[in-house]
Amino acid sequence: MSETNSPILSVRNVRRAFKAGERTLEVLHGVNLDVAPQERLCLMGSSGAGKTTLLNIIGLLDRPDEGQVILKGQDAWALSNSGRAGLRNHTLGFVFQFYHLLPELNALENTTLPARLAGARGARLREFREKAKKSLIAFGLGERLTHRPGKLSGGEQQRVAIARALLMDPPLLIADEPTGNLDRTTGDRVLNLLFEEQQKRDFALLLVTHDQRLAQRCERVVHMEDGLIQADSVTPIPH
Repeated sequence: MSETNSPILSVRNVRRAFKAGERTLEVLHGVNLDVAPQERLCLMGSSGAGKTTLLNIIGLLDRPDEGQVILKGQDAWALSNSGRAGLRNHTLGFVFQFYHLLPELNALENTTLPARLAGARGARLREFREKAKKSLIAFGLGERLTHRPGKLSGGEQQRVAIARALLMDPPLLIADEPTGNLDRTTGDRVLNLLFEEQQKRDFALLLVTHDQRLAQRCERVVHMEDGLIQADSVTPIPH
């Protein structure tokens, strides 16, 4: 397989267990998953299926007990802490159900946070600041640049979160229940924005949701059950 056709993300035989008193609770039992460049993949599963644990491992926040997470051809958990942090910052974007904006920063400052964490300073930081400003204006937030999260609606906060997630142009965006905290109309607007940006920027999208309506807008749907991807449940969605 050529590099161009290689998955942007490969999860190989990932296992994870947690101690619960005297017991050991195995949550992931050898998960395998590929996400192709520019793909729109939906991961579904009931509460307790292991989705959050898997996302934490894919997002390089929690180390697996066994297995590999290969991002852009690199075995992420074999890297040093700094190497892994750099890979995460430049390869992954995250959109969460509860936005995870810093309350003391305004919309523009929250959006430029990934660049600051990547060490951008001076002229380079000003470039990112201008890029962030353009994104926020394009997302209909031109009048909200200096507003802190507490002064923004849920839909506005999620649009800021999307702009932040896309600032570094990551090749993979992980969206964990991105409309789960929004009413249906606002959620549809946020979802449309997310899909429009994917079409413009050609990143891969891993969408985690309980919502069948969202799943129906993805190219492929994968179900997770009892700590495993159910291979027979991979369902291409016709356009």
